[in-house]
Amino acid sequence: MLTGKRVLFFAAPLYEDLELWYPKIRLEEEGATTVVAGLGEKSYQGKRGYPITPDATVDQVEAANFDGLVIPGGYAPDILRRSTRVLDLTRAIHDAGKPIAFICHAGWVPISAGIVRGRRGTSVGAIKDDLVNAGMIWEDSPVVVDHNLITSRTPADLPHFSKAIIRALKGN
Repeated sequence: MLTGKRVLFFAAPLYEDLELWYPKIRLEEEGATTVVAGLGEKSYQGKRGYPITPDATVDQVEAANFDGLVIPGGYAPDILRRSTRVLDLTRAIHDAGKPIAFICHAGWVPISAGIVRGRRGTSVGAIKDDLVNAGMIWEDSPVVVDHNLITSRTPADLPHFSKAIIRALKGN
């Protein structure tokens, strides 16, 4: 069980619906508290049309209050990475050694936060070059765990991704 664990999720316009909702629901099933933080809008439509109402804005949350971070893919990461506050939160959670999980196009946020150099990971093929150019050692696997970084490729990998997040939060 993850009772007492708090996990931050980032959301922005056109997030990948399954990549936010699947791990969010799985973590809640395990007893974790999830908090979705956005950039200030009242709600966001996912790429597939499913809405999310954020619990807070990124300006209202502190990295120290969370045990991990999940960054869904879609088009949202291209917007999120332009937020200094998003990048500061990402770096602070990383620097504390807490799990940071990102999937599909979400690697753009850790690239912009400067935390992927020399680390192993994966992503959707479309941003492989971006991650490699930022210094990541990229591999084509359903999930790659390198210390506190947890990465996956696409929604098809969500079962592996979610299990790895749960293991990391349990400390296994």
